[in-house]
Amino acid sequence: MIRTLLASVALAALMGGHAFADEQEFSATLVSHAILPANTIIAAPEDAPEHLKTSGKFSTPNRKRAEGLGTVPGKDGVRPTGLSLPFDGQPVQGFSGIKTMPDGTFWSLSDNGFGSKSNSSDAALMLHNIRFDWENGMVERLDTVFLSDPDRKAPFPIVLEGSDARYLTGADFDLESIQPVEDGFWVGEEFGPYILKFSSEGKLTDVIATKAGEVEVKSPDHPALVTPANPTAKMAAFNLKRSGGYEGLAMSKDGTKLYGLLEGPLYLEDGSLEAADGKTALRIIELDVASKDWTGRSWFYPLADGGEAIGDFNMIDDTTALVIERDNGAGTADRACADPKKPEPTCFATPAKLKRIYKIEMTEENVGKAVRKIGYIDLMQVKDPNGVARQGGGEGFYDMPFVTIEDVDVVDPTHIIVGNDNNLPFSAGRAIDKADDNEFVLLEVGDFLAAK
Repeated sequence: MIRTLLASVALAALMGGHAFADEQEFSATLVSHAILPANTIIAAPEDAPEHLKTSGKFSTPNRKRAEGLGTVPGKDGVRPTGLSLPFDGQPVQGFSGIKTMPDGTFWSLSDNGFGSKSNSSDAALMLHNIRFDWENGMVERLDTVFLSDPDRKAPFPIVLEGSDARYLTGADFDLESIQPVEDGFWVGEEFGPYILKFSSEGKLTDVIATKAGEVEVKSPDHPALVTPANPTAKMAAFNLKRSGGYEGLAMSKDGTKLYGLLEGPLYLEDGSLEAADGKTALRIIELDVASKDWTGRSWFYPLADGGEAIGDFNMIDDTTALVIERDNGAGTADRACADPKKPEPTCFATPAKLKRIYKIEMTEENVGKAVRKIGYIDLMQVKDPNGVARQGGGEGFYDMPFVTIEDVDVVDPTHIIVGNDNNLPFSAGRAIDKADDNEFVLLEVGDFLAAK
C-alpha cells in the first residue's frame, strides 16, 4: 500500500510542469559582512545538571568518553581545524535557520550539537535572538533560550529524564529550522522527523510526527525504531536517510500554514528515490497551524544537477519562497587535492561547486507536482565591487565555500540575509586548517526578488 501511494505520487510529480524551463541566474552584490568567531562558548543554565557544564565529551571516533577539556582535536576529514573538544561550556556554533523580525533583530537556532544523535547528549538545545552591527562586522547575541521538556511532551525518554529542569539535548532532537510566532516558536527537526512547538520560554508543548499524505515518514533515528533481538529478523523500516528531515521550515504569510521541506528525498519500497521532472526531488509538506494536523497537500522540490541537499527555506510572499540548495563540497578549487580519493591535510578533498539560493513558486495549480524554480543566485560568485568582504573571496567578489549554508531570509524588498552553519569544530571550508567562523552577509538582490 505504501509503495503504491508513493509511486503514484512520484509519477504524478513526473507528469507535472517543467520546473527548470524558466530558471535563470541572477547577480547578488555584497552589502555588509558580519562574523561571529568559531570559538564562541557560553555557560549552560545555572540549574542545568553537571552533564551540560561541558560539551563534546563523546565526539571521539569510538564515542568513548573524553573528560579532559580540549583533548580531542577537531578535524574536517584529515585536516585539523585548530579547535579541540570537549568544550568548557556550550558552543553557540552551528546556526541552522534564521527569521527576520519586525524590530530589526533575527531569531536563529544552534544545530543539534556535534553532528549526530550518538555524540550530542551533552549539547544543550537553544535558540538565539541576535542583532548585527553591520558597520563593525559583529554579531550581537541579545538573548538565548535554552529548550526544555518540563511537561513531558516528548513521546520517548529524553537524556535528562530524571533531572529537575529537563533540558533538551542534541541526542533528543536535531533542530534545523525556525519560525517565531506570537506565543513561541515552531521548529523543524530531523530525528523523527518532527515539527515541534515551544513556548516563548522554551518549553516543549507539541511534538508532531510527519505524514506525507497517508505515508508515515521516519528516519533511522526515529525513537520508535528498535533493532530486532534476533539477527535473522527483519530490520525496522524507515523511508528517509539520516539527516534528511526538516532542514527547512517556512510559514505562510497569513500564519495559518507551515511548510516543512525535507533535506533528503523519500525512498520508495523498491529503493528508488522520489522524483519530479526527471530529477531527484524533496518533499514540501503542509501543516495546518490551528489544528496541528497535516493537510495532505505537498509539493516537490527538484534538485539541480550536482545539488545534494537544501539548507533553509522561507516564504517571500503568498506563493514564492527562497531555498538554499547545495552540494556536499567545501573549500575552493584552487586548493583542491590532486587525488580526491587520497585527501591530504594541505588541500580540499572535494571543493565546493554548487552553493545557490533559488527562488521558487508553489501554487494551488502545482500541488502534488514540482515547484517552479524561477531562478537562482550563486553564492560562490557574489559581487563585491567595494571590497566589503572581511574574509574570503577575491578581487571584486565574495564566496561562501562552506559545506553547509543554512540561513536565508528576506530583509526588505531588495535585500536578503545569508549565513552558514559551521559544524563546530569539524568544518573548515574557508581555510585549510581553521574551523569556519559563523559568517552572515547582507546581499542586494532586487532583480532576483522581483523575478517572475
